[in-house]
Amino acid sequence: MKEKAKISTRSLVLMGLLTAIIGVFSCTPIGSIPIGPLVITLNVIPVAIAAIALGPIGGAAMGAVFGLFSFLQCIGIGIPSTMGIFTFEISPFCTFIQRFVPRVLDGFLAGCIFRIVSKISNAKISCFITGFCTALLNTIFFMSALVLLFGNNAGFTEKYMTDEDGNVKSAIIYILTSIGLNAVCEMIAATIVAGAVGFALIRAKMIYVPVKEKSE
Repeated sequence: MKEKAKISTRSLVLMGLLTAIIGVFSCTPIGSIPIGPLVITLNVIPVAIAAIALGPIGGAAMGAVFGLFSFLQCIGIGIPSTMGIFTFEISPFCTFIQRFVPRVLDGFLAGCIFRIVSKISNAKISCFITGFCTALLNTIFFMSALVLLFGNNAGFTEKYMTDEDGNVKSAIIYILTSIGLNAVCEMIAATIVAGAVGFALIRAKMIYVPVKEKSE
């Protein structure tokens, strides 16, 4: 019972710390690197760390925190999101769904990925793969929800999905041309930082995660 209490306390402390980091990333220029209409966000890193340390539920909870802050940026709280402000004017409800749901799903699946990979590999590889997948899934889910919810809106299509010649881009072309650099930068950052931090926490026995270690 005491051991469970310790684990619970450590989990709460870690969740609080990661929440604070997302808050700092969302409200200061530290965590947002604008490139055109989109922004490279470092908030996927705390989500990945939560998924590694706390599993699918912890990852989903941290994804929810990320999603909430992302939505608040659409109404001017924190670092404003140009695209978010625009979609909010079209539909506040759809903007909330597009900003919140993909991040929750991302965190949950990242936790599942870590548990699966850790059963067939060692802790270090599992952490780095989880960091990479968290950023990749965040991009896929975020952009897919964006096109699904706003791709048929005339204003959005004209502003974001029209090329220089005035031709409307297909959903696939729009996604690929919009996320290239953003996705690469986010995946590199999440893979390196989340992988290193997650593995360090495991080695320091600050978190308890069932992993398969290679015998020496």
